[in-house]
Parts: sequence; C-alpha cells; structure tokens
Amino acid sequence: MDISFERAADHTVLIRLGGNWNISGGLASTDEFERGLQTEPLPAQILFDAGKLGDWDSSLLAFLAKLTNLCAQKSIPVVRQGLPEGVIRLLELAAAVPEKKDAHKDRQKSRFLTEVGEDVLFAGRSVGEMLAFIGEASLAFCKVIRGKARFRRSDLFLLIQECGVQALPIVSLISLLVGLILAFVGAIQLKMFGAQIYVADLVGIAMAREMGAMMTAIVMAGRTGAAFAAQLGTMEVNEEIDALKTLGISPMEFLVMPRMVALVLMLPLLCLYSNFMGILGGGLVGVGLLDISPIHYFQETKAALSLMQFVPGLIKAVVFGVMVALSGCLRGMQCKRSASAVGEAATSAVVTAIVAIIVSDAILTVIFDRIGI
Repeated sequence: MDISFERAADHTVLIRLGGNWNISGGLASTDEFERGLQTEPLPAQILFDAGKLGDWDSSLLAFLAKLTNLCAQKSIPVVRQGLPEGVIRLLELAAAVPEKKDAHKDRQKSRFLTEVGEDVLFAGRSVGEMLAFIGEASLAFCKVIRGKARFRRSDLFLLIQECGVQALPIVSLISLLVGLILAFVGAIQLKMFGAQIYVADLVGIAMAREMGAMMTAIVMAGRTGAAFAAQLGTMEVNEEIDALKTLGISPMEFLVMPRMVALVLMLPLLCLYSNFMGILGGGLVGVGLLDISPIHYFQETKAALSLMQFVPGLIKAVVFGVMVALSGCLRGMQCKRSASAVGEAATSAVVTAIVAIIVSDAILTVIFDRIGI
C-alpha cells in the first residue's frame, strides 16, 4: 500500500493512494496526516487521487474513515470524488446512521419499556382467557347438573380413583407430619405452663379448620393439578382436542368437567382423612413425649372439636378443589404444541393453583370470622 501527501499553494492537501490494500498487510497509519494538522494554516480541503490503486478491502475503508473523522474534528471538508465508486458508497453507508453517544443506554431503556408493555398485554390477555374459561366451565357444569353434558362415565370413575384412593399415601404422610409438627410447636410453649394436655386442642382445631384442607389442596395441586395440565397439554400437542372439536364434541364437557367433578368430590373426603391423620400425628407426640395417655388425648380432642369446627375446612376443601381443577385444566388447554410447552404448562398449573389456594383461603378465613363460623 502506497500513501503520499501533497500540499498545494492554496492549502489543498492531495492524498495519493496506490498499490494493494489488504487487511493481511496490516492497517495504514494516519500519524503523518495528524502531524500535518498540527501546523498552521489548516488545509482548505482534502482531495484524493486513486488512479494507481489496486485491490482493496476493509483496510482502506478503515484508513479513510479514521482520516475523515480527524478532518471532521477540525472542520476540514473532504472531497471523495477521486476515490473508487464502491469506496464512496461504503463510506456513505457507514456515515449514514452514526451511533449515538448513549445509544446503548437508549436501547436498554427501549427494551425495558418494550418488555413492560409486552408483560402488561400478556397479563390482560391471560385475565381475559381465564374469565372466558371460567365462564365456559360454569356453563358446562350446568349441563352436568341437568344431565346433558357429553362425557364418558367410565372416565369419571377412573378420575375419581386417581384423585381419591391413589392420593391416600402421600396425603397420609404429609398430614401425619403436619400433625407432628403442630404438636411439637405447641408442646414447647404449653409445657412451660404445665398445660401439655391442650396440645390435643391445638392440633385438632388447627387440622379441622385450616391445615387439613390447605395441605391436602397443596398436595393435590402438585400431584393432580400438574397431571391434568400435562394430560390436556399432551392432547393439545397430539391434536386430539382439535379432533374432538371436529367431531362436534365440546372439550370442556368431555375433558374438563370429569376432572373438575372428580376433584371437587374427592377433596373434601381427603380433607377429612387428612384431619384424622393429623390428629393421629399429634397424638403420637402427646403420648410418646408428653406422657399423656391415649384415652385422655382422645377425650380432650373430642371435647375441643364439634361438628361446626369441621365446616370451615370442608367448605375450603370444596373451593380448593375447584381452584386446583380449574388451574390444571386451564394451563393444559392453553398449552402450545411442543414438548417443552407441556412441562411449562404443568409448572404453571402448580404455581397458579397454589397462589389461588392461598388467596382464597385468606378470603374465606375473613368471611368465616365475620359470620362467626
């Protein structure tokens, strides 16, 4: 690569370019040109002569771009007519949209606002889809009550077995441990006053009114709600739901309603069983560590619990069953058609169900307190 600088009497600088400009040969230096700019007077303009220029690549463009920037800092006009046409077009393209000083920050701000807007729109669509799903489920439930819903009774009995009998082992384990924990927590405080016998009251009332229904619902959200979402999501991937619609069969009646009915029927029964297992766990602590006889523990539990103590828990169990079934079926019906989407639907179903359980439990607790139940 050849470079020469010629300064005319009218203070015009002519830059002659020759030879081959290849990136493999390195980048040309502009040090000589910069030293020339330090002397007075400054050049009136910059001209180019590329008559002896051979092959060129980005090394020539980098040299000219740096030289142009130096001239721009000194407000020296640059005339590009002596350069090859391809070089002129590339230089114009490079200078067409100069990067702003804070361009990176602007992009970050724009991306943040875009993400916020997309999240708001997604939340609005999700609320609309949820309300539409609840409305369709309500209409389908009315058809079930009138006996006009189209679904297979054998599927309903199979779902009742899956939601009921097959859930007993995990419900037993969790409820027993919850009863043990409640008894340990109560014993630490009550033992200070010599009132260990009231551990039976604490465990019985807590399990009957609150913990039995909540722990059973959370277990069913992770076990059954996720299974519902995965089943319906897989049907969506395999286009089985589209096939039902083509045959004129409502997926809401054929798929969602049996699952909802099965879970609503079984969750109160599982709640009662959970209450029993929790009281049994508290009894193990009371008899084994607090030297309370089994008969005294049973009599104290019986005196503390009346039938009205079980009503709030059973009502909550019914509501929780509806929440878990709706969450699992909703996320399953919303599943996209890919394998990863099925996993995402199952995860989303569990999260949605647990949030719905906690929120509804808080609301129902306030309502029961107001009406004196």
